[in-house]
Amino acid sequence: MAQSGKKNLALFQSLRKEMAAKAKAVGKTDVPNLQESMVEVHVYGGTKSKAELPPQHDKGKDVKRARAVLIGTGSASGAGSASGDKGPKSGLIELPEISVRKDIAINFPNTIINSIDGVEADHIVRTMVEFGSKALILSRRVGSLYRREVKEGGREKVEELQGKVDKLEEEKAALEKAKESWEVERKRLATWRVRCLDSEEKLNKRIGELEEDYDKLKEKYDEVVGELDDLKNSIIQEHTNGFEKGLRQAAFFHREIDVTDVKFGVNKDVIDGRLVNEDEGSAGEEAEEREEKKAAEEVNEAVDTGEVAPDAAE
Repeated sequence: MAQSGKKNLALFQSLRKEMAAKAKAVGKTDVPNLQESMVEVHVYGGTKSKAELPPQHDKGKDVKRARAVLIGTGSASGAGSASGDKGPKSGLIELPEISVRKDIAINFPNTIINSIDGVEADHIVRTMVEFGSKALILSRRVGSLYRREVKEGGREKVEELQGKVDKLEEEKAALEKAKESWEVERKRLATWRVRCLDSEEKLNKRIGELEEDYDKLKEKYDEVVGELDDLKNSIIQEHTNGFEKGLRQAAFFHREIDVTDVKFGVNKDVIDGRLVNEDEGSAGEEAEEREEKKAAEEVNEAVDTGEVAPDAAE
């Protein structure tokens, strides 16, 4: 059964290629079945005529009424030829629907045509119906073979497309996995961002508090500096007042003293039996301190080198 199906499939493929070649020869590469409803048929005497196949709506979609125009002197049934009268020129025959390509020629030998002419009309009709039924069955078989060919021919394409689909599914799964990891990273970064924003807000708040404290401390510092300046000025003024008070007392007890003499000054003092300015005294004290420090360093160096005993240095 399988071998028969393969043979039928090969036969169908060869017929299809032959039909396509003939269609290309006449300039039509997509000629469907029944492109025109007129087909050529052989009739009595070897002549040909055209039969029109209009659809009949009241007999179903598989049946058409074929109006055949018969050309000849009479019918072969004997009734018309015996009387010498001509047979009917036309008649109506009920046939199953037939699909015939216009560019396919059907030729029979004369022996077959003569044998057909000798058959009664009823037998011809029954034979046509029988062959029409067989043709319908064969057409269904050919259709199934054609569908099988299309299915087998497209199987490789389907497998290729399925491979692409599988590859796309794998890529989609990989992208979904990457998307999940990106989502986790996004959430983590969003959490860090929230933490950073909270920290920034706290730091800004703390900075604002420190700035307020700094402003307050600066105000207090300015107040303290002002108070110190006032206190310094007050001390200087009190010192000056005390000095003037002492001069007035000295003038009171010693009439010969002139308190307006320039030799008296609040910035002067008696040091080592000499009247000197406090600035000069401070400079002298600093010079003496430097000399004493230098002498002490020289003594320490001598002690370190062993030139002078520690007891002698003391």
